[in-house]
Amino acid sequence: MNHLGDAHLRTWTLRFVTLLATDAEDQLAWLAERELEAESVVEEVQLLCRVSEGLAERGALEPEGLRDLQAIGRRLGEIDAACRVGLWANALTTDPAWDDIRPLARRFLLTTLGDWRQPLPRPVRPSPGHG
Repeated sequence: MNHLGDAHLRTWTLRFVTLLATDAEDQLAWLAERELEAESVVEEVQLLCRVSEGLAERGALEPEGLRDLQAIGRRLGEIDAACRVGLWANALTTDPAWDDIRPLARRFLLTTLGDWRQPLPRPVRPSPGHG
């Protein structure tokens, strides 16, 4: 990796894709104490997909991983705007697109890390005095 920023972006990518790859029941359990909007998740993953192109150019991401992320980005782009409204937990149970994204995310993790089963990201706690 060429610089510290690439390491951070790669870690962010791996954590987010881990969440996408996880079984639906585990995703819902993880979301039980969080209120993530479906639109925010779509936007975050689309940003992650754009950033991954630079990571691949700089050698911080393998070409196979980039292709997997691009496939995820394409599938996300097909999600109807109406299905992006509301909480992601609700979208996970009603929109089949998330079932299509799960195996793509698993393939990315398998290619990148050798196993798609990774620990879910821990919640980010606000710093003292900020929340």
